[in-house]
Amino acid sequence: MKTRGLITHFVYKFKQKRAQIIFIYTNIMARGFIDCHCHLSADEFTQDIDDVLLRAKRAGVKALVAVTEGASEFEKVILLSKTYPGFVFPCFGIHPLQGSGQDLHSVRIQDLEPFLPLFQKYRADIVAVGEIGLDFTPWFAKTTQERDEQIKVFIKQLEISKELDLPVNVHSRSAAKVTIDTMKELGIRQALLHNFAGKPSVAMEGVQAGFCFSFPPAVSKTEQRAKLIRQIPLEHICLETDSPALGIDKHK
Repeated sequence: MKTRGLITHFVYKFKQKRAQIIFIYTNIMARGFIDCHCHLSADEFTQDIDDVLLRAKRAGVKALVAVTEGASEFEKVILLSKTYPGFVFPCFGIHPLQGSGQDLHSVRIQDLEPFLPLFQKYRADIVAVGEIGLDFTPWFAKTTQERDEQIKVFIKQLEISKELDLPVNVHSRSAAKVTIDTMKELGIRQALLHNFAGKPSVAMEGVQAGFCFSFPPAVSKTEQRAKLIRQIPLEHICLETDSPALGIDKHK
């Protein structure tokens, strides 16, 4: 199955030097859930991350794929993976939107370039390159130049994933078609498109390319997204929380 293949890659990359890889993966798939996209390094978890992870374990979560949005989070997810080995699996990636609040802006190549050596430094620890991708939301990417710069950063990180033989964990808001086309053009074979909201026809192009799609609890409230999910083959669907952002109740 495609979904199992992608998750196997996540787990394998983190455990490839350990003899218990097959045992760990089999038990994860047989006895619980995998959160394929969460933000454990987010500021919201600064005070209670240990409690959050304990509650996740008690709820039946067996593994979490922890993505980053900026380079300031890289060391945080590595530390979490060392503190919770076999439970937290780290990814490195530069999100298409950088900064926060009034300083939020479309990513630029200079947001990525100083941190490229970290991908090589931690290549044995990370299980995917993410969160990367495109966000063409009009009020964030207002100009063609900004969108082109996003594509440049995205392509660079896709190339890194190929060099390191890693899957990609991908953001595609308001840019689903361009995101999938770009990955296909670069020969990407293992990709997870998180919280996908593109057209069903575009999703099918991703399915044909072998990509997987993950959805958070918040989408259960929208019939349009439910229709999209029903059209994607089950073997191409993964689960995510996108925590702390997209739970059923954002205030919990």
